[in-house]
Amino acid sequence: MRCASFKIRIYAFLLDYLIIIAYGIFVVGTISIVFRSYMNSFFSVSPITAELTGFFMMTLPVSLYFILSESSKWQGTWGKRRMNIRVVDNEGDRIRIGRSFIRTAVKFIPWEVAHFGIWRLMLPTEFPEITIYIMLCAVNLTILLYLIIPFTNKRKKSIYDWAAGTVVVN
Repeated sequence: MRCASFKIRIYAFLLDYLIIIAYGIFVVGTISIVFRSYMNSFFSVSPITAELTGFFMMTLPVSLYFILSESSKWQGTWGKRRMNIRVVDNEGDRIRIGRSFIRTAVKFIPWEVAHFGIWRLMLPTEFPEITIYIMLCAVNLTILLYLIIPFTNKRKKSIYDWAAGTVVVN
């Protein structure tokens, strides 16, 4: 079992990001044009409502894309398949949906914490501004760790690979 290089993993994620961007443009474009009068209140009433709306519109579908793709018979997203890599468990077997869920949840925790902070900067909240800035700095440090950790081990495992017991292989 040959572990995928960090460079190939980044390329695969960038390819997947093209899908995420296309989906985001479609969702935002559709909502902006068709449902604008209904959706404005969801993003202006409270940070909790805005965050939950964003979660259900973007984070959940994107997470499901990763969860279902990586636990499927293809063992990877479209980007991973294009780069000829796949996600397996530590024994080299296909991962099940539970392991894929853990991997994806840990991968996107910084994204959701950032959304939490950003919505509280944009809309009135009880959180002190300094707390939100500290939280956003912690998100940046976490992302930096996510990028550094694969360079510290032979199997090129990231934090979410360790948490889920997975490895990305060629």
